[in-house]
Amino acid sequence: MADAPLVQLHYLKNLKYKEVWDFQKTMQRNLIQNKRKKLGKDAFIELINPSGHFILCEHKPVYTIGKSGNSDNLLINEEELAYKEIEYFKINRGGDITYHGPGQLTGYLILDLDDYYHDVHKYVRDIEEAIILFLRNFGINGERIDGFTGVWLNDANGQRKICAIGVHMSRWVSLHGFALNINTDLSYFKNIIPCGINEQGKEVTNLSSELGKDIYVNDVFEKLQYSFTEVFGFELINIT
Repeated sequence: MADAPLVQLHYLKNLKYKEVWDFQKTMQRNLIQNKRKKLGKDAFIELINPSGHFILCEHKPVYTIGKSGNSDNLLINEEELAYKEIEYFKINRGGDITYHGPGQLTGYLILDLDDYYHDVHKYVRDIEEAIILFLRNFGINGERIDGFTGVWLNDANGQRKICAIGVHMSRWVSLHGFALNINTDLSYFKNIIPCGINEQGKEVTNLSSELGKDIYVNDVFEKLQYSFTEVFGFELINIT
């Protein structure tokens, strides 16, 4: 794609949540520093660094809660967390509490929105759109539900959330992203009120359950990458 923003793809495995969070923040800080260089005396210097990063990973079990989240939505105590070997972090994204773990594809978009648009609402809607496009590959109709961020399935079986989204911005450089349930162990969600949503008829689901067969994270990488390049118009580069 001519003149498309270059976004570096990273696949991280077997790392604890804080290691991935620190990596995110480093990538965001680098992009912000590059923005400052462009605005300063070196405005015409050609930067080698890509203009964004797309981090895909499977976390070890962890609950994270956003800056406006309610800690009462964590339904187990510190001793139970330790016994179940689940980490817990308060972080700076939007949204309430959610779970990350094996079988879930967590994606972090570190993008300079100067290359796209200055509209956080549109940015979140575009992440949703990429997930909706991805789900069509499997014959699944992902939807938005008014008042509830993320991607849902909405049919005769009820309303089921398959992807949670939470973001943060600094100088229009994004942080955090989405959590897409592929074959996630849904029992972990029983220890929390997911995303602070405690309404009858709203549940959490995963792709394998919806299809009635095993789907694994490794099976979906290419389709997910394609969906995000289609919606955001960037070019993914994989530097190994």
